Amino acid sequence: MAKKIGILIVSYNAVKTLAPTIRRIPIEVMEKVEEIFVFDDCSKDKTYEEALRFKEQSGLDKLKIFRNHKNLKYGGNQKKGYRYAIERGLDLVVLLHGDGQYAPEVMPSLLEPLEQDQADLVLGSRMMTEHSPLAGGMPLYKFFGNKILTSIENYLLGMRLSEFHSGYRVFSCKALAALPYELCSDNWHFDTDIIIQFKEKKMRIAEKAIPTYYGDEICYVNGIAYAFRCLESAARYNLHKAGLIYCDKFDVHNRRDISV
Repeated sequence: MAKKIGILIVSYNAVKTLAPTIRRIPIEVMEKVEEIFVFDDCSKDKTYEEALRFKEQSGLDKLKIFRNHKNLKYGGNQKKGYRYAIERGLDLVVLLHGDGQYAPEVMPSLLEPLEQDQADLVLGSRMMTEHSPLAGGMPLYKFFGNKILTSIENYLLGMRLSEFHSGYRVFSCKALAALPYELCSDNWHFDTDIIIQFKEKKMRIAEKAIPTYYGDEICYVNGIAYAFRCLESAARYNLHKAGLIYCDKFDVHNRRDISV
């Protein structure tokens, strides 16, 4: 039985890139997807208006446009999108960024493990092909920062991922519904928090290689603060597992049996 697929496009100040990103979604995906839903996170530019204009001009009935009345931040915007996907009864939801940084063209590859019920979460990784991130324009400091931070997180969490920090992902909605993802951070390290939740729940995580593209999009992430928060989440998870603290977002089995 075919899976019901949705594409969540998180957008902030993406007036120039949102429509081209949607146009790049492969026809084979566009034909089978149930819905594409854009969540504009209260952009300061005309992203929302441009999205509405594109929808009208393209006649794409599957495209739904939403605008948050206040900025929910990167993690908060994802939470709202996943809640929508679950409520819509979708089986799979793709996380795509409206700034065009992640290639819609490789979406079939990311969907495949979930469509074949071989994974609960697929992470698009820019680090699976050595040096390709640099060829794609990733700054040297981000390349080494990503490598080092991922290595430390793997060590702390006992995992072997090639990258924790790609925002290109496909989720099983059933898996999401079984996790307290609403308790994850509203900030950028939501992406690390939810990986930890999947690990703790012993859900299946797969990786697929994706190309790297860095254009003139604006990065809103404070790299040092982001790295600290990611490591803090990993450390708190270990303390939670050791019974030294209670961290509700990592209590994926809903057992508050650890003393605060």
